[in-house]
Amino acid sequence: MTSDKTRNWRPRTTLVHGATLRSQFGEMSESIFLTQGYVYESAEAAEARFKGESPGFIYSRYANPTVDMFEKRMCALEGAEDARATASGMAAVANAILCSLKAGDHIVAARALFGSCRWVIDTLAPRYGIEATLVDGKDIANWEQAVRPNTRLFFLESPTNPTLEVIDIAAVAGLANSIGARLVVDNVFATPLLQRPLDLGAHVVVYSATKHIDGQGRCLGGIILSDKAWIDENLHDYFRHTGPCMSPFNAWTLLKGLETLPVRVDQQMRSAARIADFLAQSPQIERVVYPGRPDHPQADVIARQMSGGSTLVCFDVKGGKAGAFAFQNALDIVLISNNLGDAKSLITHPETTTHKNLSDEARAEGGIGSGTLRLSIGLEDTDDLLEDIGQALAAVGKAG
Repeated sequence: MTSDKTRNWRPRTTLVHGATLRSQFGEMSESIFLTQGYVYESAEAAEARFKGESPGFIYSRYANPTVDMFEKRMCALEGAEDARATASGMAAVANAILCSLKAGDHIVAARALFGSCRWVIDTLAPRYGIEATLVDGKDIANWEQAVRPNTRLFFLESPTNPTLEVIDIAAVAGLANSIGARLVVDNVFATPLLQRPLDLGAHVVVYSATKHIDGQGRCLGGIILSDKAWIDENLHDYFRHTGPCMSPFNAWTLLKGLETLPVRVDQQMRSAARIADFLAQSPQIERVVYPGRPDHPQADVIARQMSGGSTLVCFDVKGGKAGAFAFQNALDIVLISNNLGDAKSLITHPETTTHKNLSDEARAEGGIGSGTLRLSIGLEDTDDLLEDIGQALAAVGKAG
């Protein structure tokens, strides 16, 4: 039985108790309904189920009780009417973008994107006759100038990967509404705790649940959240027939991750703020970008639309690639990995990993240089992390 009081709970309570479905056994931890299909009491019952006249599950590619719990709990947290959970974050992005478009339509997207997101926009979509324009998303005038009569969708990340640019979501949503388009926001870097795009006017929100929602490097997942009408009219059939569904086991793992999401994000954000300030004082660092610092280029937008900074820090090490590699290789606690949002602190060099397939020009447009590093702060003791980063900076100085 699922409680109908979820909507009245604050986020921390919702993330522990929201949308819990218990079987007749009264289990405390959510059950994993590890099943492909479902049986019916009669042929007539099966017919009614497929007609939509009788509620219930049909096939786990369409829906599953454990996955349904995860979707409903995320809806309660995000303030969304409906959701579909996917096998990965990129499945969420691709489905959210493509499900409502057809040949001849036009997308406008911020050019500062994760490499795979950018590939979907400017490589995959055009293969199906969908036009795409990339803009500097920080200035609403660029969005306005890119609009065409056939513009149907806007897409952005905020904060962006990896340089933590912040885009005025409300302004872009207002423009989308004025032309009858939809705005899809990838909110993975902010998490639903620090930014609520639907409240700012966005129409669709996507997450890689692989990141903060799992938070412990265990499984892949994604989710698309929106109003019920958009999901029914655009995503439902696309999702049902193309099969990007989340596995019940991963949904169960992610439900466990949601229970601790607030305490993890709070600690990671506090550490990130201290580490950003520490890096900004180092002579080995050329630039630090952190949404919680007053010197962030979009500090005014952050104050309006985010309730906290971030669990990530972007910075440029002097000496380009050589300096960045020397820094990474000298780290002891912080691990080199292309993931983020984990309990372990992780660092990556975007030029040679997550954004390596972009052209030099595209990386430069996104603010990614040879010395750029993206640091995802974990749950280690902040002072230990500061000591580790300090000795790595010293190694860069010696190498230079």
